[in-house]
Amino acid sequence: MLNPKPRAERSFRFDEESPAFDSRAPVESRSFAPRGEVADRRPGAVKAPWPQAWANIDPDALIRVAPAAANVQAPLDAELAKKRVLIVIPCLNEAALIERVIARVLEDDGLVDPLVLVADGGSTDGTRDIVAAIAARDPRVRLMANPGKLQSAGVNLAARTLGEGRPWMVRVDAHADYPANYVSTLIAEARRTGAHSVVVAMETRGEGGFQRAVAAAQNSKLGTGGSAHRVGAEGAWVDHGHHALFRHDAFQMVGGYDESFSHNEDAELDLRLSQEGAKIWLTDRTRIVYHPRKTPGALWKQYVSYGKGRARTVLKHYTPLKMRQALPLAVAPAVAGALLAPLFGPLGWALAIPALVWAAAALAYGLALGVKQRDPAVMLAGPAAMIMHLGWSLGFWMQLAGWIAKGGDKRTTLLPAKPVPAAS
Repeated sequence: MLNPKPRAERSFRFDEESPAFDSRAPVESRSFAPRGEVADRRPGAVKAPWPQAWANIDPDALIRVAPAAANVQAPLDAELAKKRVLIVIPCLNEAALIERVIARVLEDDGLVDPLVLVADGGSTDGTRDIVAAIAARDPRVRLMANPGKLQSAGVNLAARTLGEGRPWMVRVDAHADYPANYVSTLIAEARRTGAHSVVVAMETRGEGGFQRAVAAAQNSKLGTGGSAHRVGAEGAWVDHGHHALFRHDAFQMVGGYDESFSHNEDAELDLRLSQEGAKIWLTDRTRIVYHPRKTPGALWKQYVSYGKGRARTVLKHYTPLKMRQALPLAVAPAVAGALLAPLFGPLGWALAIPALVWAAAALAYGLALGVKQRDPAVMLAGPAAMIMHLGWSLGFWMQLAGWIAKGGDKRTTLLPAKPVPAAS
């Protein structure tokens, strides 16, 4: 269960005056859990081991450093040192986007000694060569191999190997556009509010007809159910949002991302942060632009994975769904009822009523959006939202069915809370 105290009354077990927040303090003085163990709050749970895959990794062997990076820099004063940041870009086959993203996050007048670390999951399209070329001329950029391949694994490895001495960590995804001074705005917001994590709003934009329909759905309550970081975001304390900035000590304290999650790892981490009393601030002073999937098939696959990820979070922490999540959960059973209706004769058509009501409501909402925005393509927001709803619902039920078939109470393995020594 989440901490029952009002968010304003919660206190994280670190504060800015503690040695843990001082990036220059020795690791031994920090109140991390013992290496190889991490807390699991469910009844009867045991402590999970450190994944053996990371046991013998030499961080120096994973990092390609620009020759200029070896230059000795003058030490920063204490106030400036509090603004040092690690910017992590987990990626796989992003040759078309990676150079633009790196350049964009470095277009920031407020950055203090930034380090951009590209965690590559094994790209084969030339991404690594592009990043290596950038790193050769810019000591602020480094390339790291991510043997775990998933974004969550890349961010975790970056935090453990190069996060020491940098109080802040920012996660940047390649499939998004970022405004000027994005990172420094996040740091300023964290320092102003005292937040342990700062999340941002997402504005979805599409180019082709189908993308514009998906964007309209995802920017509305039809597609997101009114999620705070999707619809009319305002500065507020929240339980979840699009991940942007973390206090490094807070991220490490809870063990980072659960690397067994390919989707919904962000919401699962936010849940653990909240359980520890950490504060998550949704800023309205910056936001990102997200580009949706280009085809119905890709959108379907994405939302099936989202549904599976949400089910894993629920089953791992035994947390109830919110109303905006519970409603689409009923879509797959409703569609199944409609498909089975002919088998039950004239009275069986009553089984189709829930699905017909859902389809009619989605189509009508999409038409209204199209008229309001004066864009014929947006009128397809209804079908796009139906793909999202059904995919999410089916993915959730598939994950639940698999969990039951395997005997129920199957725990996922968490990473330990204590980071490995930082790379020199």
